[in-house]
Amino acid sequence: MALKRQLLWAVGSVVCLLVIYMLCLNTQWRPSLYLLDVKTSPVRTVSTSKNALLRWSDLVQDDLTSTLLDLAGAKQTAALKTQPVTSPPKPAQDQIKNDSLSRSEGEDKAKNTTRAPLSKTARPPGPTEPAYIGDFYMSENIPPQTNCPDGIRSRIKESELRQRFLEHIPVLQWAQHVTQEQYQRLKQYPGTHGWGGIDYDTLMDTLTVLNSSANWRMLDDWESRKNKSECSRCAVVGNGGILKGSKKGKEIDGHHYVFRTNGAVIKGFEEDVGSRTTHYTFSTNTLMNSMRSYGGLGYNGPPVSTETRYVFLPDHDRDYLLMKAASTHTLVESGPERGKDPTRYFGKDVSAAKLKMYHPDFIRYLRNRFLRSNILRGRYRSIYRPSTGAAMLLAALHSCDQVSAYGFMTPDYSKYSDHYYDKTYRKVGFFANHDMRMEMTVWQQLHKAGLVTLYMRNETDLN
Repeated sequence: MALKRQLLWAVGSVVCLLVIYMLCLNTQWRPSLYLLDVKTSPVRTVSTSKNALLRWSDLVQDDLTSTLLDLAGAKQTAALKTQPVTSPPKPAQDQIKNDSLSRSEGEDKAKNTTRAPLSKTARPPGPTEPAYIGDFYMSENIPPQTNCPDGIRSRIKESELRQRFLEHIPVLQWAQHVTQEQYQRLKQYPGTHGWGGIDYDTLMDTLTVLNSSANWRMLDDWESRKNKSECSRCAVVGNGGILKGSKKGKEIDGHHYVFRTNGAVIKGFEEDVGSRTTHYTFSTNTLMNSMRSYGGLGYNGPPVSTETRYVFLPDHDRDYLLMKAASTHTLVESGPERGKDPTRYFGKDVSAAKLKMYHPDFIRYLRNRFLRSNILRGRYRSIYRPSTGAAMLLAALHSCDQVSAYGFMTPDYSKYSDHYYDKTYRKVGFFANHDMRMEMTVWQQLHKAGLVTLYMRNETDLN
């Protein structure tokens, strides 16, 4: 009996030792979740590990590395999950899969509704990328305004550009977009690509005044303007020298909507560029620079008319401050424009209904999907963004049924002065914050695909 007890004690001791040994091994060699290859996961995620970012060292090359790692280390994971922004009666569908609005429910009912769009944050499938790229965006169900049988939205799905296009990306931001959850998600992106550098109170004070359908619809007055037309026709006018002597003014003014940007000098050039402006795209910085640089050539500020809408491309808190002042008819509270009267720029009849502001998700999407430049691999990637003209043209692509583009760069750009209003020839300038040659290539692609009609002096340039 004693021998039996000794044997059981020995066996028990051995088992205990083995358990302790296995526990030690498990503690010492337990693999880190952050070392797993996220490409093996069916859902793309953004790791919060700095070590994981080191695998992207080919894109993180300069003194921004530490900043990017700090951004990646922030606890943003929860904010990046797909969640509804509002409390809609029916959740938005994934923007890649399709439109949740059933055609059978009636096109007329859909196009006339003023109900606010339903929103969520969605992330399209794709390879894992550096945190500063942020190729995942809010998705909104915005019903179509027209019954156009052959609009851009249907044609682009059959083109080679279909993989880049997100039908439900919000073009404009407005009151229902500003939540703490969205702020946490977007504050990691600086400049025009997010809300970095903008405090939440400033953001809230500005966007809460953009609270009507006029603020989230680009073509907010379509019902009164369509004149029995099934398709919205938009002319997007750049300031390129190719327009000088073009005599395209009457054609441009014949569209339902006319988009212009920055130093758009009109007086004296109506025969070539037209006289109407329904949408004027700018940032506060480009507005002030244009007034300084082109004042002597006739640019004294944005076009002012009863039909003109002002579309801010925000890249700084000064844009939000000017927007708030313009909508409330007060002086700018702070920043470089402190004390300035916004009616000086937008006229005394400006109101919140005439103001719009691009959504940072939309601008980041344009950069990532349409204008993915090699600049993003180099030292200037923190300042790189689509040019103001590019944002305007691609916004029209996402808002209009038919788009004609005038005054944009074409392969023979060296034949023309930088601007149509230049008194003497000025060579086209290139800057580190834009990739104008890439933009030119995209315009050619859109033209060849039949998505945009691009004005060119020499059609053989396409061959």
